[in-house]
Parts: sequence; structure tokens; C-alpha cells
Amino acid sequence: MSKIDIAVVDYGMGNLRSVSKALEHVAPAKHVLVTGNPDDIAAAERVVFPGQGAMPDCIRELDARGLRDAVIAATQNKPFLGICIGLQMLFEHSEEGDAAGLGVFKGSVKRFAAEHMVDSEGGKLKVPHMGWNQVYQTGAEPHALWQGIQDAARFYYVHSYYVQPDDDGIIAGYSHYPNRFTCAIAKDNLFAVQFHPEKSADAGLQLLSNFVNWSPD
Repeated sequence: MSKIDIAVVDYGMGNLRSVSKALEHVAPAKHVLVTGNPDDIAAAERVVFPGQGAMPDCIRELDARGLRDAVIAATQNKPFLGICIGLQMLFEHSEEGDAAGLGVFKGSVKRFAAEHMVDSEGGKLKVPHMGWNQVYQTGAEPHALWQGIQDAARFYYVHSYYVQPDDDGIIAGYSHYPNRFTCAIAKDNLFAVQFHPEKSADAGLQLLSNFVNWSPD
């Protein structure tokens, strides 16, 4: 087997091509493999866990393909990047379909509450939250994956749910819609985001480049 620098987890949900192409763009010398093989995920130096769709469907497909254990192991032992539903699935429970997640982190996934979907001028906000929004970095010092990215840079979102960690200490970034919500988490070798870096122009490509070159302590 040839060396796998970056495994993009394929469990049948979401457009993985845009993620793999963005990674190939920022790291042309790296071997990027879209794979649904747990052995490939175990062998890869880095793992990207993307996805789109409903939480119950994503969990069901992940289990049906025998990928749960490989993904959980990767969150513990190698540079790991979760994207969109790949962030939400790391938590214990989602309001979407009353679904259990992977339980890597304590906390839940909440739907944007209809009664709060009003902007500062009284206008109604739509769900899903779709489009560009500013991301505010947290922590005494910005995380390594924020390197070269200005605070309040805009990233692209498509989602109706957001994560609510029990531990505020893992929050690495937040946005407002209209209230503050967590859009990035980080702990040790793991970083995960609600937005789509592969669709977020220069800022998103910078984040992916940072991930490719990241050496967690």
C-alpha cells in the first residue's frame, strides 16, 4: 500500500470531491485518498471527516460501513479535521432525529430556535443558516489552524443545527446567527468546524493548508 498522507472519510454522505480537491490544491505533493476503508483511515497520517445531510442518516451509514471505530480511533491518535456534520457527529446527541452521536465530546447538537431567528432590525432570519458569516477566534492565543487568518474572517455555512459543548474550554471559534453559537472546537490533535473551509475562498484554503502542516504537541 502506498503511503496515505490524508484520508478523507467516505461514508456515502456529502460531496467529498470538493474537499479532496481543495486539499490537493493546498498540498499538491501529498497523497489524498477518499476512502471508506477503515484500514486506510488507520494507516493515514491525517484524517478529514466531512459530511452533509441529516445526523441519523450519517450515523447509520457510518455504522453500516464499519467506520465508527476507525473514526473514533483517529480522533485520539492523529491530526483530525471534522467539517460540518463531521463536527456535529463528534458529540453525544443531536436534536435532529433524536440521534445519538459518537460521544467523543460531551454536549449536544441544537437546532436554531425559530423564536430567536430575528435580526437586529426585526427581520426574520431563515433556517438553514446559509451563506457567509464572520468567525471570531477564541483563546488567549489563536489556535495553529487560525494562522494567517484574520479574526472575524468570513467562512461559508450551510446548516440548521449547531453544537453546544459541555466544556467551553474546547471552543476555538464562534459566529452569530443572530445569537452566538460555537463554530469551531479544538482539543489536542483534533480540530473541527461547522463551516465549509473547502467553499470559503482564501480563508478556507489557508485553514486547510494549516491542517496539512499541523504538528499537534
